[in-house]
Amino acid sequence: MTTAARAAALHARAAQVSSAVELENRHGAHNYHSLPVVLTRGDGVYLFDEHGRRYLDMMSAYSAVSFGHSHPVLVAALTEQAGRLAITSRAFHTDRLGPFLETLCRVTGMARALPMNSGAEAVETAIKAARKWAYKVKRVPEGQAQIIVAEGNFAGRTTTIVGFSSEAQYRDGFGPFAPGFVHVPFGDAKALEAAITPNTAAFFVEPIQGEAGIIVPPAGYLKAVREICTRHNVLMICDEVQTGLGRTGRTLACDHEGVKPDGLMLGKALGGGLLPVSAFLAREDVMAQFTPGDHGSTFGGNPLAAAVGEAALQLLEREQLAQRAQEHGDYLMAQLAKLAHPAITDIRGKGLLIGVEIDPSFASARAVCEGLMSAGVLSKDTHDTVVRLAPPLVIEREQIDFAVQALGRVLRGLSATTPVRRETASA
Repeated sequence: MTTAARAAALHARAAQVSSAVELENRHGAHNYHSLPVVLTRGDGVYLFDEHGRRYLDMMSAYSAVSFGHSHPVLVAALTEQAGRLAITSRAFHTDRLGPFLETLCRVTGMARALPMNSGAEAVETAIKAARKWAYKVKRVPEGQAQIIVAEGNFAGRTTTIVGFSSEAQYRDGFGPFAPGFVHVPFGDAKALEAAITPNTAAFFVEPIQGEAGIIVPPAGYLKAVREICTRHNVLMICDEVQTGLGRTGRTLACDHEGVKPDGLMLGKALGGGLLPVSAFLAREDVMAQFTPGDHGSTFGGNPLAAAVGEAALQLLEREQLAQRAQEHGDYLMAQLAKLAHPAITDIRGKGLLIGVEIDPSFASARAVCEGLMSAGVLSKDTHDTVVRLAPPLVIEREQIDFAVQALGRVLRGLSATTPVRRETASA
């Protein structure tokens, strides 16, 4: 499709959705550059727009919809609990929090969990835990604790978190930032060891960097990190907000190398695609640093979130979704490789977290995602050159085939400057 034809098609689509989009643009902050589609309903791996058109969801809200849209088991858990008791705050005990925490600790192999809401809150909780552990247990001088982070990290949007990002746009205009963070290259265990000092409290690391473009570290990296952190008495804290709960083909992405962290952040999929639910989990001596009044959240650990979170964890195990992600991810990678299109310069990932690198001299990843949208597939570009393919873990092979075939048509259409054929049926 030519640039002019693509622009005309996008203009026509924008006109169809102008009413809803106009309201957003008029009354909302302009902090997103959304594709021109207005979604009204979801069912399993599919999303539907206001005109009834069906799209295959190959993004699953950055892993928040790992179980698919409106999974009946999770909707039932939500509805039943909402009819009984939704919110009380942690000022009181409820019958739902204990079972949720027990299941969460059992599934992850961690000792204790502190429930929050967003993934960023889980990371902020981990920062507080690591620092206090450093002062009270490791005996780092007060105010001197340092946390090492990897370049290319993405952990959320709070001012503390963007302060240790290496992405210029995430930081621009939001300083001054909190001190105490040191950067090292991702995937370089020697650089990590060289950066450690007696004041180092922890190393925060994503087992696979999602927002950086689905960057997979060298084999053995996490195992080397674990050994280095143990030897230097530094906490290894893994950010698995995007990679956790089956997404990469294991319950946790660090399970691929048999590594157990000292602390762990979870979110997104923990809410079953229905609610924001997150948690910081850690070993006993780390979590023991929190005492009443040190930390809290009005909504963290509420009975509604606990009921949905527990149901999501049970569903993960019962339907063997991690194994399913491994098998279907291998299949997706193989089918993508068969495209053998010159615009694709790399295909990388684990399980159902895959990035397709697009040669920018051929087309932008945004243009590819726009073409996929016209072909009935929704995804999101990251860092201008990568198309993210991370569908709900309940996806079937024929749906994977549809997505890969759509990508092939889009790439051929862009290279041949011919319209991309749409093959989805209206619902």
